[in-house]
Amino acid sequence: MERITAQERPRLDELGIGSGKYARGPINAITDVAGVRVGHATISDERYNTGVTAIVPEQLTPERRSLPAALAVGNGYGKIVGATQLQELGAIETPILLTSTLSAFRVADALVAQLLTQPGHEQTTTINPVVGETNDGALSAIRDRPVGPEQVAEALASASSGPVAEGCVGAGTGTTALGYKGGIGTASRLAAIGETPYTVGAIVQSNFTGMLRIAGVPMPAAEMLPEPSAETIGNSCMIVVATDAPLESRQLARVARRAVYAMRGVGADFDQGSGDYAIAFSTAEPVAPPRDEDLSPLFHATMLAVEEALINSVLRATTRRGPEGRIGHEIPIDEVRRRLAAAGAAELE
Repeated sequence: MERITAQERPRLDELGIGSGKYARGPINAITDVAGVRVGHATISDERYNTGVTAIVPEQLTPERRSLPAALAVGNGYGKIVGATQLQELGAIETPILLTSTLSAFRVADALVAQLLTQPGHEQTTTINPVVGETNDGALSAIRDRPVGPEQVAEALASASSGPVAEGCVGAGTGTTALGYKGGIGTASRLAAIGETPYTVGAIVQSNFTGMLRIAGVPMPAAEMLPEPSAETIGNSCMIVVATDAPLESRQLARVARRAVYAMRGVGADFDQGSGDYAIAFSTAEPVAPPRDEDLSPLFHATMLAVEEALINSVLRATTRRGPEGRIGHEIPIDEVRRRLAAAGAAELE
């Protein structure tokens, strides 16, 4: 049988699984939130499978130096840069970058250097870079710390609206998840607060253990792969949620917590060594926030978007070989289809 390429591998919606209670956005990506752009820089050769992914809100300008944001920590075994100021001030001041664990500090430094050269920052003496990470050491020579200024510049320069590359790209090039090759995934949902429609989008970097479930159907790697994938190192997940709803930072913290909860829907075991983080931000112009009692649709939509993004990160990933012969195996799509059909799976819940 001819091998399925990265571009041909299906997303969840292409497997006939419905969106659940809330409809998908037009692109079904975080870029459905107007002004949010995504870019990648990828390193993939016989020694490295790694890179950087940039989430760039156009609403960050010299005139508007921050956006309301919040951080939720599912388990704090991670190297996230900029966390304390993000929590203290409830705002992001920079694009959000995702990368490899030991490269996080190089990426943060490169991001600051890039921003200081931009118009409006001629007199800047303090800025809080936000960089998240997971450990791709199973499939990449992580101690070399190969991600740096060149890749940061490439990811920022390539950031665009529209469809988002998924799977083995950018920060997801060398990650594994739920027994399979993992990576970058994205999805979105449309939900209303009161009578006003809004969009919520998610992008994930998956690198954690557990047994995969798709629309509630078990997809155990031990049964579906001829040999085990490389063992996941670091056992972590980064989730970024964007919305055009005018939420304040306290409300965004509630959204971010729901994003972490969504990991259980795909079978995460929340191992003690995990670094599970979700960052949520709003692109809306500053206005009075909605009432808390009206937020439930957005909470549910967030969990659906994150769950689908996590599934897409596995479905879209392709087999990668790392140092010392380690392999991260792609999930077999034909077997996924067979199991979904046998279970009569139709919707996310």
